[in-house]
Amino acid sequence: MSTYILRRILLVFPLLLGVTIINYTIFALAPGDPVSAMIDPFELSQMTEEDLQAAREALGLNEPVPVRYLLWLGQAVQGNLGYSIWFNTPVFDVMLRALGNSMPVMIFALLISTIAGITLGIISALKPYSLLDSVLTTFAFAGVAVPGFFFALLLIYAVAIKMDILPTGGVTTPGVEPSLGNRLSHIILPGLALAYETTGSLLRYTRSSLLEVLHQDYMTTARAKGLVEHVVILRHGLRNALLPIITILGLRLPSMFGGAVLIETVFNYPGIGLTMVQATGMRDYPLLMGGVLMTAVLVLLSNLLADLSYTVADPRIRYEEG
Repeated sequence: MSTYILRRILLVFPLLLGVTIINYTIFALAPGDPVSAMIDPFELSQMTEEDLQAAREALGLNEPVPVRYLLWLGQAVQGNLGYSIWFNTPVFDVMLRALGNSMPVMIFALLISTIAGITLGIISALKPYSLLDSVLTTFAFAGVAVPGFFFALLLIYAVAIKMDILPTGGVTTPGVEPSLGNRLSHIILPGLALAYETTGSLLRYTRSSLLEVLHQDYMTTARAKGLVEHVVILRHGLRNALLPIITILGLRLPSMFGGAVLIETVFNYPGIGLTMVQATGMRDYPLLMGGVLMTAVLVLLSNLLADLSYTVADPRIRYEEG
């Protein structure tokens, strides 16, 4: 087991290297540069080519792309992700602040979607082909089919504007003394919007996986021993149906980072998604690379955690040491 964990951890490094090479190349080949984004368009039109070259040289943009990448990589392995061109702040500080805003939303979305998706999936599996099952299946397909940003707009219109129950966006309410309650009220709507698609996926996979095990021989044996039905379902049925559910949960974190780009933009929520959108518009390459690196690390760690969770869900699974 320890050898398997070590191998998976060592595999993270070449994967990260590949991710950074691909993304750095894409950013470097994209049209425009930070100089044109930083300078006022009128001032830019008055500058000579020599002035532009001097500005690019000051930012280290005159070097070939491979040289710039190696310089960035050499600093990154030392923990220095550089300075944000737009915020004029260390990239690590900007991303840490953005991640600190995004994590409560993602954790809230993951908890809501996991509890609701698995619970509704169990209910749907226990009442197959009934009216309730049809309603829940329709809800699940709607969660997959309806774009997250559209559902976010519906929440803003219905809950924030019409009912005026929750704020429309931001981290705190302007003019209101910051408090835990006020902060929590700002993560509910983006969290629900982010959780909607995941809930539908988990509902479908839980229903499908549980239906496969409900009529297995060991379930009949458990009932024959006199165990009450909810113990049979939860202890014997659900545990054996957990493997595909764990896989889906392990893949949800990358989806949430992707969904956060749209959801945080809709709610104007200053998390990692909105920060990456702003960095793209400003062509802030150091900030973009820092965000990509931090996101890739979290995604790879979540996949490792999902792999290790298999042994907890199913003791028959063992990773060989050799």
